[in-house]
Amino acid sequence: MKYEHVVPAVFLDRPNRFLARVALDGRTETVHVKNTGRCRELLLPGAPVWLTEPGTPGRKTAYDLIAVRKDSGLLVNIDSQAPNRAAREWLETQGLEEIVPEYRYGASRMDFMMRRGKERFLMEVKGCTLEIGGVGYFPDAPTERGVRHIRELMRAAGEGYRAILAFVIQMNGVTEVRPNVGTHPAFGRALGEAAEAGVRILFLPCHVTPDSLTVTAGVSV
Repeated sequence: MKYEHVVPAVFLDRPNRFLARVALDGRTETVHVKNTGRCRELLLPGAPVWLTEPGTPGRKTAYDLIAVRKDSGLLVNIDSQAPNRAAREWLETQGLEEIVPEYRYGASRMDFMMRRGKERFLMEVKGCTLEIGGVGYFPDAPTERGVRHIRELMRAAGEGYRAILAFVIQMNGVTEVRPNVGTHPAFGRALGEAAEAGVRILFLPCHVTPDSLTVTAGVSV
């Protein structure tokens, strides 16, 4: 997936989880943060960031903050909508006969239902932006919704679906995601139970630039 109208800026502060202030062309600009997670290790004063200008009429902010470079030099896409878009592009290369987004299953809307012949797939996508020592971790904040989705995938696996939990890794060079049990132990337990119940845990490494996010995984669905 590729963004248009991307410009560089410098992060200043984050008044709340939806907004940030950045230095842009010699002025302070308030922008929308496309990630409600903590991002504490990423959004630090002075960090280089990249913005996109959607041009949507009636917006309170002209720009979205989509990417940041860590002090280690690692570029991270933090757009929480990007993983699904990148995953959809990847799925379209997988020889599937049907791809249905936002599929209603149980009490949830799962990200994708796919079909190939008699096989039915149910896939939930999670974006990973937290990196420690070259390894990705999820989540960066407690997510009861994430635990619920895992439970739904376990039920789907028991009903004959090929259930998949896919982690789109929103940074270069990271190929593995581990549960962040220090932040949310229940997610780690649920992930272990899901693997035992037949849910496939899929890592989707990506190539990241300031204006793009592309799955590079050498795996098939």
